[in-house]
Amino acid sequence: MKGRTAKRWLWMTIVISVVAGCNITKHIPANDALYLGPTFTIKGADLKKRTKKTLKSELVTLARPKPNSRILGIPFKLIIWNLAGSPKKKNSPAAWLKKFGEKPVLLSDLDLDHNIQVFRSHLENQGYFRTEVTGDTVVKNKKATAKFEVTPGPLYTIHEVRFQEDSSKLQQAILASRKFSLLKVGKPFDLDVVKAERIRIDGYLKEQGFYFFNPDYLLIDVDSTIGDNKINVYVNTKKETPTEARNIYRINEVNIFSNYSLNTTREDTSRANSVLYRGYRVYDSARFYKPKLFEQAMQFYPGDVYNRREHNLTLNRLINLNIFKFVKNRFEVAGNDTLLNAFYYLTPLPKKSLRAELGGNTKSNNITGSNLTLGFTNRNTFRGGELLSINATAGFEIQYSAQFKGYNTFRLGGEANLAIPRFLVPFVRVNPRGGYVPRTNIQLGYEILNRQKLYTLNSFKGQFGYIWKENIRKEHTFYPISIQYVKPMNVTQQYIDSIINNPTLQKAIDTQFILGANYNYNFNGVIGKVPANGFYFNGLLDVSGNLAGLFKANDAATNSKRLFGIPFSQYVKTEADFRYYKALSKSNVLANRIIIGAGIPYGNSPELPYIKQFFIGGNNSLRAFRSRSVGPGTYVPDGYGTSGFVAEQSGDIKIELNSELRFKIVGPVFGALFVDAGNIWLFKENSLKPGSKFSREFMKELAVGTGLGARVDISILVLRLDVGIPLRKPFLPAADRWVIDKINFGSSDWRRENLIFNLAIGYPF
Repeated sequence: MKGRTAKRWLWMTIVISVVAGCNITKHIPANDALYLGPTFTIKGADLKKRTKKTLKSELVTLARPKPNSRILGIPFKLIIWNLAGSPKKKNSPAAWLKKFGEKPVLLSDLDLDHNIQVFRSHLENQGYFRTEVTGDTVVKNKKATAKFEVTPGPLYTIHEVRFQEDSSKLQQAILASRKFSLLKVGKPFDLDVVKAERIRIDGYLKEQGFYFFNPDYLLIDVDSTIGDNKINVYVNTKKETPTEARNIYRINEVNIFSNYSLNTTREDTSRANSVLYRGYRVYDSARFYKPKLFEQAMQFYPGDVYNRREHNLTLNRLINLNIFKFVKNRFEVAGNDTLLNAFYYLTPLPKKSLRAELGGNTKSNNITGSNLTLGFTNRNTFRGGELLSINATAGFEIQYSAQFKGYNTFRLGGEANLAIPRFLVPFVRVNPRGGYVPRTNIQLGYEILNRQKLYTLNSFKGQFGYIWKENIRKEHTFYPISIQYVKPMNVTQQYIDSIINNPTLQKAIDTQFILGANYNYNFNGVIGKVPANGFYFNGLLDVSGNLAGLFKANDAATNSKRLFGIPFSQYVKTEADFRYYKALSKSNVLANRIIIGAGIPYGNSPELPYIKQFFIGGNNSLRAFRSRSVGPGTYVPDGYGTSGFVAEQSGDIKIELNSELRFKIVGPVFGALFVDAGNIWLFKENSLKPGSKFSREFMKELAVGTGLGARVDISILVLRLDVGIPLRKPFLPAADRWVIDKINFGSSDWRRENLIFNLAIGYPF
C-alpha cells in the first residue's frame, strides 16, 4: 500500500514536470526566448576552489534580470501566468488567477554589456584589478542562457596606510582613532571596507563633539603604482571642509517640551510655565510629569561635549519609557559660539487604555477551550513615568468525549503590575547609563482554578524585583522577593478515592508555600534578523526556603519547618534554554533547541513543588506526545492513551532537544519538518512511580517523535498546525521502545493512538 502511494506521487511529479517543460515557452513572442539565467566560468590558476565558488555566488546575485522563480525546479508561477492567459475582464477568475502568476522573463530583457560592466566593477572593488569579463548568449528551443567567462586580475593587498597629520583638533582626533582603523596592512583592498572606514571615522568624531562633520569630508586615496600587486592608502580631510565641521561643540541648554502636539506651532522661545531642574528646562504647564523623570532619561548634562552615542541613548530611553507616542529632537547653534541648544519634543500616549484578547485551543485528548483577557493600562500613574497594568483573565477547557464528559476546567484570575522606571533601592541612588531605562516591578496576582468533579485551587502570587537591559539583546530580571501560595478547596470524594489508587495525585492538591528569589538572564542574538540567524539563550535560577529557614518553627508531629504555621518549600532550581537558528536562504531556516533543567529539593521538600516542576509533551514541546503526558523516566500513568482524566506528569529534571526545518511553500504559507526528543525524571526515588528516578541510563529513556507542520505567517500573527507521530516510547520495555516499524497509517486504531494534532499560535521556539 505504501509503495503504491509513493509511486503515484512519483508519477504525478514526473507528469507535472513534463507538462511544465512543454508549456512554459508557449506564450514567448516570436524572435525572443525565455531567459533561464546566467552561468559563470571563473578562470585563474592561483584562485582557490572555495574562492571561485564564493565569487560565482556573488556574481549570480548581481546578475540582472532574475529568471523566473522555481520550486523543486518547476516554474509554478510562470505556469499559472500561462494558464491565466489574457483575461478580458478585470474580475474574471482568470484575472484573479493571474495575480498569483509571474510573467516570463525574456532574453530581450537582458543587457549583456551592462552585466559585464557590473561584474568587472564588483571584482575590481574587491581588489582584483585588471579583471576581464566576456559574455555571450545561447538559445535553444526558445530557451536562453547567458554564459560569462571571468578572469579576475591579481589581488592587490594593502602595503601601507597613512593618515594626514597636522596640529588641528580635527586631525588630532582622526589620528587618535587610527588604532581602530578597518584598513589593515596585508589585507586585500576592498571598496566596501574603505566606505566602512569613512563611516567609522565619522562615528568616532561624532563622539568627540564634531557635530557637523560627515563622511563626505573624508578623502581616501589609493596608489596602485608601487608595484608587486600592492597599494598604499592615504586618509585625508578635504580642503573644502567647512569651519563648523572642524569645531568641537558642547551642550548649552536642554529644553524639554513634555506635552508637544504635532498639530500645533512650536514656540521654542517662550519660557512661561517652564521649570529649571538640575540644568534641564522642562515645559509642562499642566505639571503632568515630575521633572526628575527627564533627568533619569537624559544621558548628558549642559556643559558636556556633544556625543552622538549619548544623543541616541537619550532618545532610546525616552521611547523606552512607553509613555510617549512620538519623540523628536533637534540641535541648533547658540549664537556664533561652539555651543548647541538641544530641544526635545515629546507627544504623550493616551494616559489610559483598554485592550481585550480572545484565544482558543484544541487538544488531541478531546479537550477544547478558550481564554479571554481584559487589560487596563494607566500610564504615568504617579507622575514619575510609572506604568500600572491590571489584567483580568477568564478561561475554560471542556472535555467533549462522551465517556469522560464533565471533566471541565474553568479558571478566573487577575494580576496587577506596577512598573517604576528606576531602581528602588533603599538609601542608594542608582541610575545606570545606557539606552534602556531600568524598572522596578511590583506584582500581585490571584487565580482560582476549578476542575469539575475533582477539585478547586486558590493561588496567590506576589513579587518585587528589577528588570534592566544592557542593550537590545541582553536583559536581566531579578526578583529578590517572590511569594506564591496555593491552597486547595472543594476536593471531591471522587478525587479522594482516586488518590487511594494513585497516591501521586495528592501533590496536585497539596498546599504550597514558596518564599524565595529568582534571577533570569536572556540573550537574544536573532532579534531584528529576518530570517532568524544566530543564538538565543535564556537562563533561570530559582531558590526557595533559605531566608524562611532563618525564621522557622519546627513541627514535631510532621518533622517539618513552618512559617506562619504553614510548611514552606525548600529547593534550588535552574534551567537553561539554548537555541541556534541557521538561515539556509531568505526563506528557509534550520531551528534547533536544547533545554536542560534541574531542581534539587531539600529540607521540607521531597520533590519540587508541583507548580515549579518540569513538564514535557504538547504544542511547544514533544509534539508527538500529548501535553504533559511523558515521564517521569519510564513510568507510565494509569489511563495513558485514553481521552479521559489522566494526571499531568511532572519531574525535577528535564532534558529536551528539538530540531525543525522551516521552509517557504507559497506566499505567507510555510512548512516544517521536525524531530523532538526528551523526557523528565525525579531527583529522588519514588516507589509510587517505578522507573522515574534519573540515572546514567537516561539516554535510553528519551521519548522521540517526528512530524510535519504548516504555518501561516502574516507577521502580526502566526497560525500553526503540527502533526506528530511517536518514534520511541520510553515507557515500553527496553527492547520494544522504538516503534518506527509499527507505523501504519491505514489502521484507525494506530491513528487514534499515535497521530497527534497540535493547533497553536506562534512558533514552538
